[in-house]
Amino acid sequence: MSATDLSDLIPRFDLRGMDLQLDRMQAALDALHSPCQEVPAIQVAGTNGKGSIASFLASALHRAQIRCGLTTSPHLISWCERIRVDGRPIALEALRDELIALRPISDRHRLTPFEQLLAAALNHFHRQQVELLVLEVGLGGRLDATTAHRCRPVIALAAIGLDHCEHLGETLTLIAREKAAVITPGATVLSAAQPPAVTNVIEETCRQQGANLHWVEPLPDDWQLGLAGEMQRNNAAVARAALQALAPLGWTVEESAIRRGFAEAHWPGRLQTARWQSHPVLLDGAHNPPAASQLAMERRRWTAEEAGVCWILAMQAHKQAPAMLEHLLQPPDRAWIVPVPEHRSWTHSQLAEQCPQWRNQLLQADSGEAALLEIERLGTWPRPMPVVAGSLYLLGDLFARAVVTAE
Repeated sequence: MSATDLSDLIPRFDLRGMDLQLDRMQAALDALHSPCQEVPAIQVAGTNGKGSIASFLASALHRAQIRCGLTTSPHLISWCERIRVDGRPIALEALRDELIALRPISDRHRLTPFEQLLAAALNHFHRQQVELLVLEVGLGGRLDATTAHRCRPVIALAAIGLDHCEHLGETLTLIAREKAAVITPGATVLSAAQPPAVTNVIEETCRQQGANLHWVEPLPDDWQLGLAGEMQRNNAAVARAALQALAPLGWTVEESAIRRGFAEAHWPGRLQTARWQSHPVLLDGAHNPPAASQLAMERRRWTAEEAGVCWILAMQAHKQAPAMLEHLLQPPDRAWIVPVPEHRSWTHSQLAEQCPQWRNQLLQADSGEAALLEIERLGTWPRPMPVVAGSLYLLGDLFARAVVTAE
């Protein structure tokens, strides 16, 4: 076992399966003497854009010199990416030590890998004496481990859409109820525009909880953002409003710190230009129909997109892949279907059968790298650049094996 391997401490996620339950995490935190229990948290919930909002928040708080502990998921390359203080990931040795110390409690309460990592994060944040937490929800909200942290006076809501329907419900209303359940009595809740069904749930939940709800408009173009994409103006607006909501709690984040932090925000795998050999490729973690719809809207801004886009798509077997193709593919496009590393995935033959209208545009490759090689053999590198999407696990694998490098 290598010094960087944590597989002896963190089992593979697919071995346990999805197991949402709040009591287990609350009991484990009680056994740990409730680390950070008095530290206020901005909890970030939603479907798409949670990581971007969290990145904007942490970057601005760092510029404001407010010591912040940040948890996000998933990671691209290293488990350490999930736990950060003042923008710096936890050291691998420190994470290993936290997990080893946590093992008796983890075994006793049968914590999931996500719960293990969150407990380790809160212990680490306690040792680092952070002033504020930014907690990104993993899945759902009502039963998510981050909701076990009781001090959550500010709730930032990202766009809510259809995803993880097998766990959260088959309709937008059901999914929104699961996510809006994070809203605590008297909390300040921030959100950009949502679909009508989601809006109704958020407003009703806020009324029931006596929470203060604020709808925000996208930031104007004079705001420089470190994250690409028009949707980031919504995400940044939510983050800005959440930072302003800290004032009654004793923190005043100056507009200059917010602007500088937002300009410096970095969140890999979201409309990120990278290099494969000498060629540019665009990487995006869109992995559900709402995110695919947003990516399709971004396409309209690409030079020469009407000539066709070369897609490299990897989609887990439980995802709504046909609906994603409906959003992404146009008649001139080609799409190489590749497996998600170490996960059950949609295959080329399955998609060709379920989406006969796209059959002639779908191609098969054994990996993302193999697809890039096939695109290179076509001759001139395509414009717009090829787009790799469908799964953050695929992007992480390409980075981890140095198949692609960040620009």
